[in-house]
Amino acid sequence: MEVMAAIKNRTSVRAYENARVEKEDVEKIMAAGTMAPSGKNGQPWRFAAVHQDKELLRKIAACTVYENFVSRADCLICVFMDKCESYHYIKDCQAIGACIQNMLLAAEALGLGACWIGEILNRDGAVKKLLRINNRYDLMAVIAVGHKSGREEKGAPRKPLQDALLLYQ
Repeated sequence: MEVMAAIKNRTSVRAYENARVEKEDVEKIMAAGTMAPSGKNGQPWRFAAVHQDKELLRKIAACTVYENFVSRADCLICVFMDKCESYHYIKDCQAIGACIQNMLLAAEALGLGACWIGEILNRDGAVKKLLRINNRYDLMAVIAVGHKSGREEKGAPRKPLQDALLLYQ
C-alpha cells in the first residue's frame, strides 16, 4: 500500500472479527515502530505484545473504560518508554508518538485494524503489575490490533489544512 493511501485510509478500528492475527504481522507492526525517528537515536520504546495469552489480554482490557472493544482484539501491543534510555522526556514522548503512528500505519498497510488506547495510562501501575514490568518503564499507550470486522465507523472528519495553518509564505 502506498504511504499516502495508508495515511488517508487509516482510522481507529474498534470492531474486530474473531480471527487470528499472524505472529509475523504482529512482528512487522512492532518492527515498523522501531523505524521511527528519535532524539539522539535513543530509541526509548519497548513493547510488551500480548497475543497468545487471552486471559492476560482480557485483564489488561479491564484496565480501560474501553474494555468492551479492547477485549475483542486479537493482540494488544503495550508501548513503554525505557526511562533509563530517555535523555529528554518530552522529546522521547514525541518519538514514541511517531513509533505508535508507524505501527498504526503498518497495521493499515497489512489490512488489519488498530486503535491507539491512551486512556489506559490512568492505570499504568495495574498494567505493569499484570505484565510484571518494573518502574524503569512508563506505559505510553496500548494498541489494540485485530482483523477489521467490516462494521467500523467511518473516520472522524478532518479539519481542512487551512484551519491548521498559522503561517504559510
